[in-house]
Amino acid sequence: MKNDGFLLPSAPNFRDLGGHRTKEGRTVRDGLLFRSDALHSISEQDLPTYQGFGIRQLIDLRTHHERDRLPDLVPEGAEYAAVGVQNAEAAGANFVETLADPERARAMFSDGAAERFMFGVYRELVSDAEALEGYRDLVERAAKGPTALVFHCSAGKDRTGWGAALLLDLLGVEREAITKDYLTSNERQANTDFWMRELSRHSGLPWEDVQPMTRVRADYLDTAYTHIDELYGSFDNYVVNGLKISGGTIENLKNRMLA
Repeated sequence: MKNDGFLLPSAPNFRDLGGHRTKEGRTVRDGLLFRSDALHSISEQDLPTYQGFGIRQLIDLRTHHERDRLPDLVPEGAEYAAVGVQNAEAAGANFVETLADPERARAMFSDGAAERFMFGVYRELVSDAEALEGYRDLVERAAKGPTALVFHCSAGKDRTGWGAALLLDLLGVEREAITKDYLTSNERQANTDFWMRELSRHSGLPWEDVQPMTRVRADYLDTAYTHIDELYGSFDNYVVNGLKISGGTIENLKNRMLA
């Protein structure tokens, strides 16, 4: 599990999901499945390392607002796929635009509203039609290949965080280890903090109002799992009836990703 070092300092939340042990005693293979924050600003110094990972698929989970504003740097020879997992026109989805409007920003995020917003985001990630379709696509692409594959959003913590939790859960990794991997994002938010502080200043919102959106918390992830149980009864039912992922796809995913 390569979470102790920064593989790409210019994309600090880029990390390998390999090394996790499953309940059956197998291991997620190194170098096949990467998660990341934004991939538009890979430094010249990091570029040889980035190209050297052998990435064959890049899955961009951002909205079209984000993709248009900051296009990815796609590794040579890699397939690029835009796989949205949230309604791009939903309230707050165009984050930069919302925070650029002080009145809208205060209405949406002040006085504890940012925390409530984040809990709502995690419920939507396991229930909205766009999320169900997008995460199904992510899993099917990971199962089918080619690999190595990287998937990412902007901060690499929420949309990507749920994608990583989903994939690791399907591979049979213990929930405790999934949560630990998820929380590792908090150590890798230097880039996010920089632009969020800029947006905070422009919006007039104090940092403490914005801060809940800059970190992950175990109770955010728990909210997703709890909402799954409320809607589907179990994680397995969510996979079958919500995501509509076949048993064959899960078997292919395990065969590809597990040693």
